[in-house]
Amino acid sequence: MLNAKKFISIISIMIISGLVLTACGNSNDSSKSKITAVGSTALQPLVEEAANEYQQNNNNVSITVQGGGSGTGLSQLQSKAVTIGNSDVFAEKQNGIDAKKMIDHKVAVVGMAPVVNKSVGVKNLSMKQLSDIFTGKITNWKQVGGKNQTIEVINRVKGSGTRKTFEADVLKGKSAIKSQEQDSNGTVKKIVASTPGAISYLAFSFMGDNTLQPISIDNVKPNDKNVEDNSWKIWSYEHMYTNKNIDKATKLFIEYMNSKEIQNNLVKKLGYISIHNMKVTKDANNQIVK
Repeated sequence: MLNAKKFISIISIMIISGLVLTACGNSNDSSKSKITAVGSTALQPLVEEAANEYQQNNNNVSITVQGGGSGTGLSQLQSKAVTIGNSDVFAEKQNGIDAKKMIDHKVAVVGMAPVVNKSVGVKNLSMKQLSDIFTGKITNWKQVGGKNQTIEVINRVKGSGTRKTFEADVLKGKSAIKSQEQDSNGTVKKIVASTPGAISYLAFSFMGDNTLQPISIDNVKPNDKNVEDNSWKIWSYEHMYTNKNIDKATKLFIEYMNSKEIQNNLVKKLGYISIHNMKVTKDANNQIVK
């Protein structure tokens, strides 16, 4: 049997060892560079998967990715509550945001398309018909060649970058009809799929499983090739905005987002369009340059 002195010595050594290990663990955790990216739900799936891959090879970095909409991402970046503000829109077009104090990192392009419940019997609309539906001039699908069924418009919330893009490219300054509003692509997808007569719009990356009917516009199909040369008009850049004093860890992660490894693989896999494939550019005023 151990005598009292030896027993106390062993216990003391175990306690000290435990404290040392705990201290080392805490030191490792506190030494990690922390990046928080918040904003666009259209961009969220890409940033989440890229962050997971990046952290596997860079265990000194911890990346948290959240949605909330483009407006939220930009406002939280401006208040320095987050490291990166993910946005579907140029910061210059977001009310209350001082874009001059931010750096715009374009990491992908997202096409957006009107989508309808499969029951409506329509696969193509003119741009004018689409505008008239969202402004309330057309209220029944039979007016555009579909079933005798009331149109149920599902819009995005006002802070949504997807909504800003859609309204700029389709409504051209007109006001959308008052209707149900949702704050994410995923929620919109579920509601349109389960609501007879419903119409809304989604990022291409949310349309791949055949649960909804994508709508062509003026007989142009919503696909990557047509976005790349602007034959398909409804698209936006995916921006990852940072403040000007960017730290090294964030800079390296942004560079990773723009690398061939991500642009040629993950971007395409998730339904986005590589920033490197665009044949045109679009400025903050929605002007196209070829």
